[in-house]
Amino acid sequence: MVKALIGRKLGMTQIFDEAGRRIPVTVLQVGPCSITQVKSPEVDRVAAVQLGFGGRKRKNTTQALVGHFEKAGVDLMRVLRDVAPEGSEMPAPGQELRVDLFSAVKHVDIIGVSKGKGYAGTMKRHHFHGAPESHGGCKPRGPGSNGSNTWPGRVIKGKRMAGHMGNAQVTVRNLEVIQVDVEQDLMLVRGGVPGPNGGYIVVRKAVLPAAMKR
Repeated sequence: MVKALIGRKLGMTQIFDEAGRRIPVTVLQVGPCSITQVKSPEVDRVAAVQLGFGGRKRKNTTQALVGHFEKAGVDLMRVLRDVAPEGSEMPAPGQELRVDLFSAVKHVDIIGVSKGKGYAGTMKRHHFHGAPESHGGCKPRGPGSNGSNTWPGRVIKGKRMAGHMGNAQVTVRNLEVIQVDVEQDLMLVRGGVPGPNGGYIVVRKAVLPAAMKR
């Protein structure tokens, strides 16, 4: 079938296990996702399954996308993602996939876009220690010297400096699946997930499960 589904981060809460220990979990809405296209190496140069998630208004959708969705026989979708197929069984366009795909999965990888922090300095962005604030220190939050002396006489590429922080794709690996609610398309995973509440994510079966880590 497929290795991943599109979902949405709803927020964090806590549950308690049988021993009374508190477990911090993130609540995810995973699916339902509709198959909008099945790509083949002969036609599209890649073997992939295009998933659609969420609804959108027709007035906010281009005619090209409207025709694309009508060809697949699905409603208008807000988010489209290509995911890798799994096994020899390929889904058909228009088929609906739900969170029960992860019923027997113990660990998942979650891909999302982190919260944007705007333009940040080196202390916030890279956790620099900062300069002394006493004995004549006049720039305690400054980055300090960032260039070389005589050779090569420039700032080396990749130098940690102030700049845009956050708003980047982040993959969190091997999050433990605590609970899967098939009726409400919900999944509870232990720990945090990148992005704000309501942000869209991709949940896939763990590439390297925790049991295989060295």
